[in-house]
Amino acid sequence: MDKQQNHHRHQLSLIKNSRQRCNEWIFRDVKTDITIEVNGRTFSLHKFPLVSRSGRIRKIVAGHRDSDFSRVELLNLPGGAETFELAAKFCYGINFAITSSNVAQLCCVSEYLEMTEEFSKDNLSSRAEEYLESIVCKNLEMCVEVLQQCELLLPLADELKIISRCIDSIASKACAEQIASSFSRLEYSSSGRLHMNKKAKCEGDWWIEDLSVIRIDLYQRVVTAMKCHGVRPESIGASLINYAQKELTKKSSLWNPSGQTKIDFLSTEHECVVVETIVSLLPVEKLAVPISFLFGLLRSAVMLDCSIACRLDLERRIGSQLDIATLDDLLIPSFRHAGDTLFDVDTVQRMLVNFSQQDDSEDDMDDVSVFESDSPHSPSQSALFKVSKLVDNYLAEIAPDANLKLAKFIAIAETLPTHARTIHDGLYRAIDIYLKAHQGLADADKKKLSKLIDFQKLSQEAGAHAAQNERLPLQSIVQVLYFEQLRLRNALSCSYPDDDHKPVHHQSWQISSGALSAAMSPKDNYASLRRENRELKLELARMRMRLNDLEKEHVCMKRDMSKSSSRKFMSSFSKKIGKLSFFGHSSSRGSSSPLRQSYRTDSKVIEGTCASTD
Repeated sequence: MDKQQNHHRHQLSLIKNSRQRCNEWIFRDVKTDITIEVNGRTFSLHKFPLVSRSGRIRKIVAGHRDSDFSRVELLNLPGGAETFELAAKFCYGINFAITSSNVAQLCCVSEYLEMTEEFSKDNLSSRAEEYLESIVCKNLEMCVEVLQQCELLLPLADELKIISRCIDSIASKACAEQIASSFSRLEYSSSGRLHMNKKAKCEGDWWIEDLSVIRIDLYQRVVTAMKCHGVRPESIGASLINYAQKELTKKSSLWNPSGQTKIDFLSTEHECVVVETIVSLLPVEKLAVPISFLFGLLRSAVMLDCSIACRLDLERRIGSQLDIATLDDLLIPSFRHAGDTLFDVDTVQRMLVNFSQQDDSEDDMDDVSVFESDSPHSPSQSALFKVSKLVDNYLAEIAPDANLKLAKFIAIAETLPTHARTIHDGLYRAIDIYLKAHQGLADADKKKLSKLIDFQKLSQEAGAHAAQNERLPLQSIVQVLYFEQLRLRNALSCSYPDDDHKPVHHQSWQISSGALSAAMSPKDNYASLRRENRELKLELARMRMRLNDLEKEHVCMKRDMSKSSSRKFMSSFSKKIGKLSFFGHSSSRGSSSPLRQSYRTDSKVIEGTCASTD
């Protein structure tokens, strides 16, 4: 009740104020004979000045000539009572200033009241049009201000082409500013050639801040016109970033969760339109906007539940330049039901698929040579290396999530081709974290995870860790130990090429081990694997001891070379070779089982290792 009374008092005060203002400029010595009502406000005026300028009022008065007609209500008058007051002043011949803040309203109200040259010379319509063409359309800031005024004058402002003329003027001015700025940055080099100074500040984009105040639908039309006029993609991208920061932070319900539900709904709907519009306006050129901005738009699109086309477009754009992304970029929160993963894994997987397909398509289109496309120095290959590290770090980050399914983890790991990873340390680390967080995983699932790792591509530190990792399947540990043995033997053979050591290949071992495993029962198979594991650990420890001894002898040789003469050095060298010769073949020639003989020789030294294995 109090609200209704306050509203009524406010209306009365407006009417009283409008009458006081009218009394200041109407003819006081002549009695008024018509009352005009606009949006609740009344104006006591005279018919003759209005009829002489306004075709609409002339027709209304002529239609009620026979009746006692003194009151007219003008419905849906553009600009409201304030604009009608200006039009009435013009009818009375009272001067007032036409500015960029009222010219759009005057153009629309003159069209509504039919204040054209047909009814009076130099009427309001021609005066407003002249100001719009000669003053407003030559100034970018004024055009922006007029566009703001047109937001409340639709669709009439569009029908009168006020908006299109301002938009075309803005685009032309922005393009001209950029051309002038580019010329100002031209300079001659020391050789006399004309070039662009890239370090000089570009001052042709000062209009970016001005455009951020326009409503989103009009802003879309402005940016589209700028593209047609040839404005640089970088400038358009900067404008989009500036507009998004203002619209999605100041007015965002996501940053103000304490607001009311109704306001939040309307604000969220507005933000969704802003995100979808900005995505549709993104330049097609790569790097026109930072990838961090694309990820920000994608997060907003996920949170606001924007259209699928909008999200897929962002995922495709990000996927084409995923090699410059960071781990924080990929950590997109999930906003679905409570049982879902902490991060949006599906979106990341789709971006990886886009990256892989884009990489494949580029390789197919590049007909220069197969060698160049597969070369480690080619851009696509370097991008693969960067993305593989990024994916491994991402897998390690999401691995502790209890809701992350094994199939999804494997799908992300297998998205990239096998040649993308030159080293598997990062993938091993991620799998180890997943095994630690999901301890109830079945043995078959653990084997699936282990198959992702190429144990030959593990570094020495990662291999040492994997050899002691009880979370890995036993077969995987055996593989790690065997490859460690191969690495040490090959290192020894490279150190002393005259010895009979030959690099050991693992194909034959894998075939024999596989055949043996297939012929045994599960119990015997497990016992055999345990035994192989123990023997390989013994051999690995023995090889490490041998390598340490060789390194010590190598240091001694260098010392003797610097101190002794050539004859003494050769004598000392032959003696040292004689001391080392038993390491080379004593275990391989004297017994069919080198592992067991080495166990008898070095059992005291490696007893602690055996105990930990058992």
